[in-house]
Amino acid sequence: MAQYAPLVLPDDGKLADNITHFARALRRAGLPLGTGRIMDALRAVEVAGFTSRTDFYWTLHACFVTRPEHRATFAQVFRLFWRDPAFLEHMMSLLLPTLRGTQDETPAQPAEKRAAQALLDGAAPDLPPPADNGLSEIEIDARQTASDEERLRQLDFEQMSADEMAQARRILARMTLPVPPLASRRTEACAGPLPDWRRTLRQALRQGGEIRSFATRRRRTRRPNLVVLCDISGSMSQYSRAVLHFVHALSQSRGQGRGQGRGQGWGQVHAFTFGTRLTNITRHLATRDVDAALAAAGAEAQDWSGGTRIGACLATFNRDWSRRVLGQGAVVLLITDGLERDSDGALGAAMQRLRLSARQVIWLNPLLRWDGFAPRARGIAQMLPHVTSFRAGHNIASLAGLAGALSGADRGDQKARLMARLAGDRA
Repeated sequence: MAQYAPLVLPDDGKLADNITHFARALRRAGLPLGTGRIMDALRAVEVAGFTSRTDFYWTLHACFVTRPEHRATFAQVFRLFWRDPAFLEHMMSLLLPTLRGTQDETPAQPAEKRAAQALLDGAAPDLPPPADNGLSEIEIDARQTASDEERLRQLDFEQMSADEMAQARRILARMTLPVPPLASRRTEACAGPLPDWRRTLRQALRQGGEIRSFATRRRRTRRPNLVVLCDISGSMSQYSRAVLHFVHALSQSRGQGRGQGRGQGWGQVHAFTFGTRLTNITRHLATRDVDAALAAAGAEAQDWSGGTRIGACLATFNRDWSRRVLGQGAVVLLITDGLERDSDGALGAAMQRLRLSARQVIWLNPLLRWDGFAPRARGIAQMLPHVTSFRAGHNIASLAGLAGALSGADRGDQKARLMARLAGDRA
């Protein structure tokens, strides 16, 4: 608490009202708070007093924070709400529009931007007025245009502004990816099409050897695992961050059945990043706070925005991880542009082994956003024959269309067309 500025109370301040507004800001930032928590906080501050900023912080912390992942959000909102002037300026700077290729002078910590959006909702930094170039104002009738969310679904991740990317991340956090369950060889005793002769005979023995009804059984279903291999090289950096937000949402919702029927979710969700080396980030995605999860994943993946060695990284995955995570019909989601740096021919062999170990290999490639895309690159030509589905992965709509690839009704699959074109080029 030493980094926080001293709290200065006005002479006519209303502490109870301020604590209530502080709780509302926490609720907008994602903490589940109700009226009862606010009343408990008011009583706790009344008992503990208001003589030390450290005691005040931990008193409110004890009343409002119930989960470990909410600690970072509470700390950032507390600093901003209770008027740390330097931190307030930093929060306002985080909401300024940013240009692609630029970064903040001070990188945002987990939950900082969410705290700024919660407290500065509706407020914006003062920006200079646009320059008058002598052009007349153009009025556009937008009544027949699509909604903002629909436009955002079709917008390329690379072309999104900071505000649009924040909205896209919120949409990705609500998305689910239902997958058909897999039939197991094991059966369970219930109404089904298979006769259960053993249970039928046991019931007959209890009734003097008379068979009065036939017991039946059916095959069990199980949820397949999802394995995500995400390219984080320089050409894929912007797309990778958006996809990892989507993967984090899948990882958090797999055990909750959110929007899915019985047996329609995923089993385990495993995530790996690769650029010049392979990194397992599965344990980081288990963190509920998405900002903290991606910050920890980025800290461990030291090759972010670096080079690309797809063949070597896939060979490492096949050797060290395939037997652990690809058992029992796992689905592999491969996100990369296929621009391989090495030309030793190992990529084709690594992809072939990956395909033989998985139930499905779905390749998302942002280069498919171009109408004239052709598999002329050596890496793409080596990888394409060994995937079950080849789809675009440059916007929200392409990620939402993954359900078609999993169910078999895949209208966005481009593999057949590109394989025909590749065969024509080789001929």
